[in-house]
Order: sequence, then structure tokens, then C-alpha cells
Amino acid sequence: MKIVSRNEELLRDALPRIPQSSSRSSLSSYNKLIRFEDISAAAFKIQCGVQKTPCMYSRLSKQYGMDIYLKKEFLQYTGSVKERGVLYLLTSLPQDQQRKGVIVALDSNFSMAVAYHASELRIPVFVIMSTSTPPARVKMCREYGAMVISYGTTAKDSQTHARRLAQENGYLYLEEEDSALYLSGLGTVGLEVYEQVPKLDAVIFPAGGHCGLLAGSAAALKHLNPHISVIGVESESFPVLQQSLKAGHPTEDQACSNHHFYGDASGLCFGSNSLQLTGKLVDKVVAVREEDILISILRLLEYERATVDAEGAIGLAALVAGKLPELKGKRVAVVICSGNLELHLLQQCVARALTLDNRVCRFSLVLSDCPGDISKLLEILAREEARVLDIKQERAFVTSELFTVEVTCTVETRDKIHTAQLRNALLERYPTAAWTER
Repeated sequence: MKIVSRNEELLRDALPRIPQSSSRSSLSSYNKLIRFEDISAAAFKIQCGVQKTPCMYSRLSKQYGMDIYLKKEFLQYTGSVKERGVLYLLTSLPQDQQRKGVIVALDSNFSMAVAYHASELRIPVFVIMSTSTPPARVKMCREYGAMVISYGTTAKDSQTHARRLAQENGYLYLEEEDSALYLSGLGTVGLEVYEQVPKLDAVIFPAGGHCGLLAGSAAALKHLNPHISVIGVESESFPVLQQSLKAGHPTEDQACSNHHFYGDASGLCFGSNSLQLTGKLVDKVVAVREEDILISILRLLEYERATVDAEGAIGLAALVAGKLPELKGKRVAVVICSGNLELHLLQQCVARALTLDNRVCRFSLVLSDCPGDISKLLEILAREEARVLDIKQERAFVTSELFTVEVTCTVETRDKIHTAQLRNALLERYPTAAWTER
């Protein structure tokens, strides 16, 4: 039975064919109208190759005054929702092209998904990475089964080399773009969320430069229930989607396009198809601060035991920042799309988030250099139930009177109220104590 979308005419208007450069070995030949039946076909075809991830009620619901359901796409094998679009893309390639192989460039979730699923499908796959790529990412890509080639010092060098190899050897050069196949695969997230959470009021997606997930899922959700609000979230540091929607064509913010913290969320990969589809079907796009994303990463780690990156946490950040007050008391699904946060970044993110959340603070004060004075300070900290993380003493470079010691303490508290109580107790005993502002 043929499924006909109620929004098919709207989708057709939103997705004109975009001409591609003839020199570009890409997926332009697969661009066509994206319909609800395309998304349904994608869901059927990839069901055995990707996880049907849970969409679970969150303990954060009471804290933010709404029923929050988290769609945990970071549980995919490569830690990213990109697997859905990639698998549908690869399985739809002609047999002749599957025998020749595919090639990708850059260190991204898209490349990792191609490396894994092409290997699983026994398609020869080559990944070109710059010499500055972290060794752990190179190792992971090789373990997925790809032939990894290090070339050049920049992403542009890797892309140029990948295109040259594709032309010389007949490989298909893949990059993340808004082909109908890729968007249909990503749109299966919308189908699953609708099935898993009844009576939904809104669904929140990451947006930014990579709005294929937002666009594809909006097509599915708006077909199933036009009254569900579809909301995209991007960073204030580079509001690429908002600027592009305002301009009517894709724009690029070069200032932050290579920011390592944001990963895939910071690039310009969507085309006019995704942009116009987003403009037609998405109800709202909001921007959040980097501080809100960091606190969102912390909340997910503490309440959900989920380690996610900036792209994965940015949807929840809109709720953390209070950007969507109209959702109070409603049923809201948030798509946590990626969990590929490197270890050194995880440590930095958690440390900074605890400070922003008023749970790690630092103060300094001057004591007389006599036995027992520091122990009295520690007694106050113990009485106030503050956990000492670090304590340093400086004697040689103290600018106050002789035979004094400057003590700098870093302590952990429960919350903002506990921090204020500790500060008052210390100022009562040490009026000259100075607090380091975050």
C-alpha cells in the first residue's frame, strides 16, 4: 500500500533540485523529493543495521517543570545518529559502486559511521585524515575496518586528496550533504520518537550547520501530527542556521567553523534542500550559550549517566537556559544525538561546568604563619561541609606584613545556596578573604 503524505505538496515546494558542480564526485544524482514514504522505506531498510535507541523519561523532568523524554541516539555503535543516514545511503548505492568502494575525508561522526557501516557491508572504504587528527580517532576508525590514510596538515588538504583518489580510482567521494537518501535515513529518528512517546507536544533537535537530522525528522513528525512543535537549537557563538534562514540561503561563520569543542555542530554542511525544508516545517530555532551547553553536559552525566559531546547536549541546553518557557507542563522529547567526547575535553568540560554551576569555588586569604592557623580554617570548612579539592600556601611573594602566609583554597559545594553559606561563614571569621569570580 502506498503511503501518501499529507504534507507532500509542502515538501515538494520545500525541496527543489539543487544543481551540483560536475567536478564534484558526490551524491547529487540521488537528490529527489523527500516524502514520508521515503522515510518509512528507510526505516524498514536500516532496521537490522542500527539500534532502535530508547526514548526514556528523564529524572530531569521535575527540575525543569515538564515531562522530558531523552532519545538516546548516542547509544549507536559509533556513538552518533549519523549512522542512520549513512547506512541507508550505502545500502542504496548501485552494486557496481559498492564493489569499487567509497572514500571520505575529515575526522567527523559522519566519517566514523561510513567507516563502520561500509566495512560491515563489505564495501571498500578509505578515510583520509590530516596529520593533526588525534591518534585515538585514527585508531578507532581503523578498528571499524577502514583503510586510514594520513595526508596534509589541514582538513582542506585531506578533502583535496580524497577527491583526487576518488577520480583516479573510481571511488565514490562521500561528504555530509542533504541528499534525499541521507535525509530520509536521519528522518527515521522522528518516526521512532513519535512511536515511543504518545501525546507528544514538542521535539527538540540539535541544529547549527548540520541540520539534516532536524529537517528529515521534521518531515516525519509533521506528517504524523502537524501539531507537534519541532524546535532546533544551535550555539550563540555561530548561529549559522538562524542567519541562513534570515538570508534565504546557506551562510558560513568562519570564526568558529573549526572549534574542536563543538565538533560536527560547528560546520557548514547543509544545503538549500535542508534549509528550505527547515524553514517550512520547523516551528522555532533558538541559540544557547556555551555555558549552557557545559551545564547540560554535566546534568546528563549526573542524572542520566550519559557522556555526551556538545552536539549531543545542545538540545537539552535550551531547557537548561530557560529558552523555551512555553513548554512548561508539556511532554517534550529531546534528541541526544552524539556521545563522542574525547577524554581530555571531558575533564575540562566537567571542571568548567562545576564552576559555572556554583559547585566549585576558590578563595584566598592571608593568615599569620603560626601553628594551628590553617587547621582552624580547615575546621570551618569541615563544619560547613565543604570538600577541599586543593590548598596552596604562598610565603615568599606575599605583599602583606612579614611572617604571614597566603592560602588559596579550591572547594566543592552542593549548590549555589551552600556556596553562599560558606562564603558568609568565612567572611565572618576572615573579613579580608577574596573570592575568585568565575
